[in-house]
Amino acid sequence: MTTRFDPTLEGFMREALREGRRALPACRPNPPVGCVLVREGVIVARGHTQPPYQPHAEPMALATLEGDLGDVTAFVTLEPCAFHQRTPSCAEEMVRRKVGTVYVAMIDPHPRNRGRGIDKLRAAGLVVHTGLCEEEAHADLDAYVWQEGEPDALD
Repeated sequence: MTTRFDPTLEGFMREALREGRRALPACRPNPPVGCVLVREGVIVARGHTQPPYQPHAEPMALATLEGDLGDVTAFVTLEPCAFHQRTPSCAEEMVRRKVGTVYVAMIDPHPRNRGRGIDKLRAAGLVVHTGLCEEEAHADLDAYVWQEGEPDALD
């Protein structure tokens, strides 16, 4: 069965959600995050979370394009991470590449990251919108993201 693409904001985020599902099961225990990059209404790059210790969705998508990306809109299913642990900060990479606009489906509930990725993006002048297809993102990600009462470890 072929899925017809919907070239709207919701359609692009749903493509990011589909991309994130491609990460399973290899990304576990990390969440299956997806990212699509759009230029002039066309998806120009895709990425999803790789197995632990390897790149997250955003750097995977960004690596396929060259130069500054001020004319690119990113659709990401979970807030980009703001810290460097086993992998570099996704938010810092988006800032470094000067992505123009970022749509985030779901704020990361982990206390170490909650809101910090978005704050980094906005502080650098990137336009950030949150909550696009949020319910669908929760359906895909809630089993994988940090929940209240769990240990504070991150990938």
